[in-house]
Amino acid sequence: MDFVLGLPKTKRGRDSIFVVVDRFSKMAYFIPCQKSDDTIHIADLFFQEIVRLHGMPSTIVLDHDAKILSDFWRTLWNKLGTKLLFSTTCHAQTDGQTEAVNHTLGTMLRAILKKNLKMSEECLPHVEFAYNRATHSTTKVSPFQVVYGFNPCAPIDLLPLPTTERTHSDASARAEFIHKLHETTKANIEKMNEKLYRIAGSEGRKEIKLEPGDLVWLHLRKDRFPELRKSKLMPRAAGPYKVIEKINDNAYKLELPPEFGVSPSFNISDLKPYLGEEDDL
Repeated sequence: MDFVLGLPKTKRGRDSIFVVVDRFSKMAYFIPCQKSDDTIHIADLFFQEIVRLHGMPSTIVLDHDAKILSDFWRTLWNKLGTKLLFSTTCHAQTDGQTEAVNHTLGTMLRAILKKNLKMSEECLPHVEFAYNRATHSTTKVSPFQVVYGFNPCAPIDLLPLPTTERTHSDASARAEFIHKLHETTKANIEKMNEKLYRIAGSEGRKEIKLEPGDLVWLHLRKDRFPELRKSKLMPRAAGPYKVIEKINDNAYKLELPPEFGVSPSFNISDLKPYLGEEDDL
């Protein structure tokens, strides 16, 4: 569990999102809240939105937020038999599950909201449904499918789900189907973890070389473009812009709009090749 803070206030005064992710199924919940909410209110939200549906968790991974470090929070979970696992300070990888989901959540909200930043709370149920219905890169199935055994119908579906997937008259066969699905999910998670360990262990990274005339996306760093990054829901990239000069393999000069008012020279780490309309989508 984690919090996305610093969002524009919605019509109901919510300015944060309480994010809860199940480590096995990857099912995610996006719960609107306020930065000023105390520990008791956060605990209430957890019971209303999570425990009500799935029961008590055996462990919870969270960061060192002041709310979470309170005596009330620690005593509550100790009495209920849930173990609290704290992520390492300033090391987001420890809590990589919610960090990855937070990044995806921000991308989805920016794509949907555009300039209607105060509508985030109204969009959250639709974003949550879309996230949980999409195939996860690690498990190779959607979170809905791991938890319930099938994908629910979406508004865009033209045909109902096959009867064999939706219901099954033979209970033992249905149980076997769910069991196999969970076995496959576990195997896919382990396979992805091995792949990530190999990538993390390999030295170096893929080099990107650009030439004058190439089009690129520009990463809008908060320290360099404070006006364009005043809100977490504003775009994090802009472009495409043309490369007008190659300073060296690691630095390039771009043709920027004059209103940007910054030096046009950028490190390669802030640039990504523009691949056309597919990149726009």
